[in-house]
Amino acid sequence: MALQARFFGKQETEAFNARPNGLNSPNHPNGLTASSAANVTPAAAAPAAPAKDGGSKLTVGPNIKLKGVEITDCDTLVVEGLVEATMDSRVMQIAQQGAFKGSAEIDIAEIHGEFDGNLTVRQKLVIYATGKVTGKIRYGKVVIEEGGQLSGEIDFGAASPAKAAAAKPGLQVAA
Repeated sequence: MALQARFFGKQETEAFNARPNGLNSPNHPNGLTASSAANVTPAAAAPAAPAKDGGSKLTVGPNIKLKGVEITDCDTLVVEGLVEATMDSRVMQIAQQGAFKGSAEIDIAEIHGEFDGNLTVRQKLVIYATGKVTGKIRYGKVVIEEGGQLSGEIDFGAASPAKAAAAKPGLQVAA
């Protein structure tokens, strides 16, 4: 059977029926015959279904420090380590052990860890019980779980600075 090589368009031939170490022999310790070996499919050979995230995703894993960068063209940022950066993205998720320091303009923020700096959330800011957000914060909607912390200069209305300056209602708490 001919297979096309991955590089340079060369063709290689490989015999799939010949098995090393006498795997086809009836006296093999695993007891595999040619017919039963043909029906065994290794898990690694089975193709995995591709994940459909719908965009680019950057994950900064635990114990990783990413400092002094500008993050662009990233749909989702997942922070499990430490990030010191400026960014403009759709979604930011900060894990419980994660921390972000810097400036971020995003659509949706989910904070389980710490954020310190300038944060503009165009749609929804969610601060979980273990989350702590400090700095200059602007948001469209806010949800703070019991135990979550929010402190600093806080403004409602992330649409535009002129609109936020005119309205200036500050932090609104739903009853």
